[in-house]
Amino acid sequence: MEKQGRVDCPALPPGWKKEEVIRKSGLSAGKSDVYYFSPTGKKFRSKPQLARYLGNAVDLSCFDFRTGKMMPSKLQKNKQRLRGDAMQANKGKPDLNTALPIRQTASIFKQPVTKVTNHPDNKVRADPQRLAEQPRQLFWEKRLRGLSASDVGQEILKAMELPKGLQALGPVPDDVTLLSAVASALHVGSVPVTGQISSAAEKNPSVWLNSSQPLCKAFLVTDDDIRKQEERVRRVRKKLEEALLANEPATGSKGHEDE
Repeated sequence: MEKQGRVDCPALPPGWKKEEVIRKSGLSAGKSDVYYFSPTGKKFRSKPQLARYLGNAVDLSCFDFRTGKMMPSKLQKNKQRLRGDAMQANKGKPDLNTALPIRQTASIFKQPVTKVTNHPDNKVRADPQRLAEQPRQLFWEKRLRGLSASDVGQEILKAMELPKGLQALGPVPDDVTLLSAVASALHVGSVPVTGQISSAAEKNPSVWLNSSQPLCKAFLVTDDDIRKQEERVRRVRKKLEEALLANEPATGSKGHEDE
């Protein structure tokens, strides 16, 4: 290798030297290696080594290791590349999947396949097996145990109180899990929620359980229950209206002060 003399590097602190070594033999003959030497004589072979040694003393974000010069255009290219990477990452859609933690059992039976083309004589046939809901794991509601909602401060929100008519059935451990099971049935179910109508389910839910209904005893919503709920909603809306009206004068006066 042919070594050139060490020269000062003005882009680095005083006392730093740069040396370029040209390869004389081998497949890489003619190419050169660049090294930097600290005032104490320590040798650095790459920009990461240099950055680790200097730390925050020198900003090497636009430093070109081969030429030994600060190149603002290089910094601008890095910023554009990082901005492009951030935009690509933000393009991903948020996960809004509200699927419940239910184990779905895949069908093991052979299903017919219909080839569909644009020929006018062909008819599109729907497979009833594919339209039917997949069977669920028995007592899957137990997976909802321990799940709770939290506010922005990570404080667990207080669970709603269930009406006295709703009573758990089977291995449902508490009212909180039962509430989640009923809410899940309202969210994903397509049939009215009535609970387990069959009295045999109370004796042996593993055999007589209606999987389309939550694990609770049969209950009946009366007209009085509906009236009480409507009155409760009316009171909450009234409180919200009063809170909004109470906030309007303060907002208006603040606006006048800003003017």
